[in-house]
Amino acid sequence: MPFDATTPCNPHGRLAGKTAFVTGAGSVGAGWGNGRAIAVRFAQEGARVFGVDRDPARLQETAELIRGCGGTFIAGACDVTQGSSVADAIARCVDALGRLDVLVNNVGGSAKGGPVEMSEEVWDAQVDYNLKSVFLTCKHALPHMLAQGGGAIVNLSSTSGIRWTGSAQVAYAATKAGVIQLSRVLAVQYAKQGIRVNTVVPGQLHTPMVEARLAGQRAGGDVQALLQERQSRIPLPFMGDGRDTANAALYLASDEARFVTGTEIIVDGGMSVRCD
Repeated sequence: MPFDATTPCNPHGRLAGKTAFVTGAGSVGAGWGNGRAIAVRFAQEGARVFGVDRDPARLQETAELIRGCGGTFIAGACDVTQGSSVADAIARCVDALGRLDVLVNNVGGSAKGGPVEMSEEVWDAQVDYNLKSVFLTCKHALPHMLAQGGGAIVNLSSTSGIRWTGSAQVAYAATKAGVIQLSRVLAVQYAKQGIRVNTVVPGQLHTPMVEARLAGQRAGGDVQALLQERQSRIPLPFMGDGRDTANAALYLASDEARFVTGTEIIVDGGMSVRCD
């Protein structure tokens, strides 16, 4: 079942004693974005969470939700497309909380267009934002996990990385497919060192991004029209939100998934297995 903001933090929960570094832990608006939901859910299950965002103001509500339920949350500014910024943020996390057990790569966003319509600059920005960011956080987090003898990495992709999902967004689709394969390669490379790497693949969820960005890009600002269009692709009779992504990430980050690595959990209400 979806959790809510009133769920108390359990110091003996499924992530008890673990430190989690979550990128994009803020949100572009009110509600359950993927990053905010992951940070809150992890704290509710006993993790100490170091959450970062390019815009620190977006972390305020996340911090209030976690502290309100009795959890530990440290907020930090970080541009995950810049190696020096990532290295600094991860060092601050380890200095403050003593270790790094779980890395969640949540940052990402789409730009419309195929190769003819899309500028080279937008393509490069999409590669940096959606794929290079994952490379950089893994690059700087892995040495800490290796030193302590293990860890878990959960990367977020998208159903656009495995299917056509309604519009041409070639850079987003390519980079999100890249996240899946990057995760698989790391999973094999680091399995013997006790580090598991998996991917959550969300579908078309109702997150704050719908109102803040996507409706303007794809439906002339008509939020309800976009929601109806997205819902029409989903076999289940409702649209999920960031809490559904968070519950999948929680499983992969927890010791319950101790024998799970190099794979994906698709969270899309059955959308990606439809024929139409």
